[in-house]
Amino acid sequence: MLYTEILNSNRDFLCLYRKGRCIVSRNVVIYFRKNGLSFNRLGITAGKKVGNAVKRNRAKRIIRQAYRENELLFPVGIDMVIVARASAAEVKSGAVSSFLSGRAVREINSCHD
Repeated sequence: MLYTEILNSNRDFLCLYRKGRCIVSRNVVIYFRKNGLSFNRLGITAGKKVGNAVKRNRAKRIIRQAYRENELLFPVGIDMVIVARASAAEVKSGAVSSFLSGRAVREINSCHD
């Protein structure tokens, strides 16, 4: 298992939103950027449009689990923020996991080289 830190600084989130690349899907939006470190940093957010606290926490749990399942596929040295969209609260975890293992990994690897 790779070493992934939690991205929790507001400054880091804003930097990713402004300067990072973006991948949009039906359930999540991923912002990513190289960080120059020997490990990845991950942040997960779910706004109020997702629903009440129970739905937001469920969406974040699903995203966190999908990232854990596909962590080895991502290149080392990236910052990534995964934003849950409104449909993320009702989706099965396999849908997010298949998006992360497919399109997201391809696009991040192509930009990382």
